[in-house]
Amino acid sequence: MTEFRTATEEDLAEILSWAAEEGWNPGLEDAAAFYQADPEGFFIARHEGHPVAAISVVNHSPDYAFLGLYIVRPIHRGKGIGLALWTHALAHAGDRTVGLDGVEDQQANYAASGFVHAGGTSRYSGTLPAQASAAIRPASSGDLPSLIAREGAASGVAKPAYLRAWFLPAETRQTFVFEKGGQIAGLCTVRRCGEGAKIGPLQADSPEIAEALLTHASDWAGCALIIDVPQSAAALTAICEGHGMTPSFRTARMYRGAFASPEAPLFAVTSLELG
Repeated sequence: MTEFRTATEEDLAEILSWAAEEGWNPGLEDAAAFYQADPEGFFIARHEGHPVAAISVVNHSPDYAFLGLYIVRPIHRGKGIGLALWTHALAHAGDRTVGLDGVEDQQANYAASGFVHAGGTSRYSGTLPAQASAAIRPASSGDLPSLIAREGAASGVAKPAYLRAWFLPAETRQTFVFEKGGQIAGLCTVRRCGEGAKIGPLQADSPEIAEALLTHASDWAGCALIIDVPQSAAALTAICEGHGMTPSFRTARMYRGAFASPEAPLFAVTSLELG
């Protein structure tokens, strides 16, 4: 017998361990911040009492949700459990537009559920110069409204519950802001993962500010960096390639429902799991 239920925060920690086994390399402290985005938005399938599949459909706003963390344990694939959980979880979004970042070779399957391709994201990784900047400081709680608004303008949708948790410091995650003339002109979150450290989001007013944020993050992390760069972020792609970072894989950004992706040439995705 298979049952579907809303996942707890403890379940989410286990789901992220599955993601690590799949090679997704989640952040070391992702679970708590992810869960704050929408505690009702994580789902797990149990078969004969054992967890066998998971998915998230996180409602970021009254109009927009994001689907991710879709995992079926290997020995339970091909039995219809994943598709049934997919259908169950999507009901949580109601009539919201739903976005996802999925592997490119699964686009036909996503299209069967009404998702339409809207671009791609490339993952870049490599070692950047480590250089702290006096113009950059750790973000504070007072910065949150500005940071949430900046990320929302770059990504196309505000995600206040998610980002309020994401932008506050954790032991292995830190957000930095670049100040110019007393105003925030860029932001960058860096978090340590099982391998290296991921950047996301990154948003900057100029290529110079983006580079300063990246080299400052490199100094903080002390390891290789990983960045998920949207297809539209041509200026950030140029920076990554100019520093010898190499692309490893691409995902397809798809939407079910109306959505106009903004052009943000200096923007990196917050996470492929929650958008």
